[in-house]
Amino acid sequence: MSAPNLSNTNSLPFLLVGIPGLETLHIWISIPFCFMYVMTLLGNCTVLLTVRLDASLHEPMYYFMSMLAAIDLVFSTAVVPKMLGVFWLDAREIPFEGCFIQMFFIHTFTAVESGVLLAMSFDRYIAICNPLRYTTILTTSRTTQIGLLSLARGVALMIPLMCLLTSLPYCKTRVIPHSYCEHMAVVELACASPSTSNLYSIIVATLLVGSDSIFITFSYSMILRTVLRLSREARLKALSTCGSHIAIILLFYIGGLLSMYLQMFSLDLDPHTQVLVADLYLTVPPMLNPLIYGIKTKQIRAQMVKLVEQLVALSSSPAD
Repeated sequence: MSAPNLSNTNSLPFLLVGIPGLETLHIWISIPFCFMYVMTLLGNCTVLLTVRLDASLHEPMYYFMSMLAAIDLVFSTAVVPKMLGVFWLDAREIPFEGCFIQMFFIHTFTAVESGVLLAMSFDRYIAICNPLRYTTILTTSRTTQIGLLSLARGVALMIPLMCLLTSLPYCKTRVIPHSYCEHMAVVELACASPSTSNLYSIIVATLLVGSDSIFITFSYSMILRTVLRLSREARLKALSTCGSHIAIILLFYIGGLLSMYLQMFSLDLDPHTQVLVADLYLTVPPMLNPLIYGIKTKQIRAQMVKLVEQLVALSSSPAD
């Protein structure tokens, strides 16, 4: 096949399989994924609305929580609607450009979320270890700058990877044995060596996750050292606040590493098991995050209850 023919194949759409080997169960499998997506929308939108309406929550800690909620909304919306289309309507076709746009959003906002989690650990470090300087260090403008910097970092790191991937000729097959355009599943369809893009993705993932996790670990180790010197009541309060953040961090990094390694190494697992783990990684954390940090944070919990009560009272009030 000549080079022009190879490049022309890149204008053809890809076909998503869904969950290989479980195609006959797609309708049943779609039910929990649909439920998780609805809960993701409700939970994260409620957090955003609560922080937006309550002036007492206009603080860096809650701004970072709002950023995380917005990231989770983009993250899940980039994947789940198309996934449900495959499960419900057998709408397996995805345009060539659309496939890489979806991949770009997944990887970019994974990097952005890692940056926001690092910022949240820094926020707790300042609040607990250096509380007198908290308001001067983490101003509203500086908090916004941190969020924008995390976004810029994610975009800057992923644009070269997308350029490398889209420049490859895809002529083996158009069928992606996955529920979405997962990086490694798509690269396997290339009929040229993807060694450059693979090396770039490994280096970026190692440096990004490695550096962020090291700084997060340092922040919480310093927090722990400070907390142990506090009174029992103050210690429990600090640990309760940090506990929700640590739970989110573990869910994000452990789930991501598990999904990545299962895709890299088969480990004698069935293909549908690997795909299900990857699908759950993109759907479960966005659903649980607002529950973990929203319900466990007293101020947000109180405002959520207040907001729900107001909505119920508004809906039950007689019309004029």
